[in-house]
Amino acid sequence: MRTDLFDFELPSDRIALRPASPRDSARMLVVGPGAALRDHRVVDLPQLLRPGDQLVVNDTKVISAQLAGRRIGRETEPKIEATLIKRLDASRWQALVKPAKKLAPGDVVRFGHEGRVCLLGHLDAEVEHKGEDGEVTLSFSFHGPALDSAIADLGSPPLPPYIAGRRATDERDVADYQTMFAEREGAVAAPTAGLHFTPALEAALRKHGIGIERITLHVGAGTFLPVKAQDTSLHKMHSEWGAVRGETADALNAARARGGRIVAVGTTSLRLLESAATEDGTVAPFAGETSIFITPGYRFRAVDILLSNFHLPRSTLFMLVSAFSGLETMKRAYAHAIESGYRFYSYGDACLLFRDRSIA
Repeated sequence: MRTDLFDFELPSDRIALRPASPRDSARMLVVGPGAALRDHRVVDLPQLLRPGDQLVVNDTKVISAQLAGRRIGRETEPKIEATLIKRLDASRWQALVKPAKKLAPGDVVRFGHEGRVCLLGHLDAEVEHKGEDGEVTLSFSFHGPALDSAIADLGSPPLPPYIAGRRATDERDVADYQTMFAEREGAVAAPTAGLHFTPALEAALRKHGIGIERITLHVGAGTFLPVKAQDTSLHKMHSEWGAVRGETADALNAARARGGRIVAVGTTSLRLLESAATEDGTVAPFAGETSIFITPGYRFRAVDILLSNFHLPRSTLFMLVSAFSGLETMKRAYAHAIESGYRFYSYGDACLLFRDRSIA
């Protein structure tokens, strides 16, 4: 499909720079069967679902993947910013760096500041390989838990560029950019639909007979990237590591057999569930990489309802929700959201999408 079909105009003042407080007070646009639009709040979720439905949340935890440092060992020492995007092994990470033109294979970058924890307050990494678009492979001087501790001490949350470009990261973001389900470290971006949940909302859902199951997908920085190819078939999807544990798959299959619906909290949960599902919709245990790219025409197998934030124009995520509920329906829903003052992107409001079974 043509990528420009997924374009739309978004006023800059619709981009949320802070989350709603409390989190479940965020607005939620319900896109129901028949493309009906209704304005609600996330706190209304228990009343919009049925007893027996199963929410599936992503329990990945965002690491402090944003590092600042300088190139050392040459005559000049330019400042370098790096965003870790994928762990390769115990001591190596793929990273996006700026300015990439200042680095070459064999260069050493020193991250951190004197006087901090982490030995002398710094962390060295050698540029092992340099790819395209600012991507490099960094081989760190520490490995394993020692490296994880150093990154946690010296790094900061990697806010999406549409937020970081408008204000500096601060201490509030350390808590704000983490879901209440965060448990398994490895993401460099938050599964943002999960940011709307509070302990009170979880209790209300369970009281209403709605279950909550956890899966893990370590979200990569590619989630922020627009599709640059003119046709979606030419886009190369980034891969991410995920896991659906056996007991979780059993619980979801049992709930569906009883008539319950599977509600994916976020596109990350949906992508992993669809990667794990068999042709007949059974959710199987899964552990590994997925690069599933969902565009209109995809036949959904596992997910019935999707809770999601509002996404970037031309992004793989807007393509995904268009596949789920219909492109024209989502364009109309987004136009309504913009006109009605909904807040967009990671810290923004939500939409609850019921799958359009007439298209897939």
